[in-house]
Amino acid sequence: MVKKIVENLEIEPISETIYITDVATEEEMETARNIRVTQGKHVIPVPTFAIKKEFSGYLLDPLQIFKSTGKGKAPYVSEKSIIRPTFSYLGNFKISDTVFKQIIDYIANKTEGIYKISRIIIKKHEGFDDGIFIYIEVVMKYGYNINETITALKTKIIKEIEKLTAMNVLNMEIVIKGVNFDK
Repeated sequence: MVKKIVENLEIEPISETIYITDVATEEEMETARNIRVTQGKHVIPVPTFAIKKEFSGYLLDPLQIFKSTGKGKAPYVSEKSIIRPTFSYLGNFKISDTVFKQIIDYIANKTEGIYKISRIIIKKHEGFDDGIFIYIEVVMKYGYNINETITALKTKIIKEIEKLTAMNVLNMEIVIKGVNFDK
């Protein structure tokens, strides 16, 4: 099946094949089958960051599982990601622009140097590189370093939106519309 996909997409040949039996036990594969059948989710034995970029817009749920390597050996953490694909029989997964705006407002209210957010525009991009574009207009508090404050705000917003919604932030533009001089 993988070879057919490569041929149909006309991409470079596969350099390495990793079989599920190489990375998961029979018990783990049976658990994954049951979850897929009963909940419409696919359990993939790879860390979330390894699949995040390609699966933007899908619900990701990282699971950290402590495993033992045997008696007297230190346990290790194994991460697996649960993905609900859009072709699932459960339907599509959509996030309202209001959710993004509320996350941005919350983070701005907690960021030193930001007086208020005056405008937020969210544009969704669907296609190979699913994600969102964010435009924000802010009013800063007087006396704060503009560059440091805006950089911190941007970093926090991207981190939280990607963590909470599993959507990639493709671009973010922050425009300073004013400065508040009140104490």
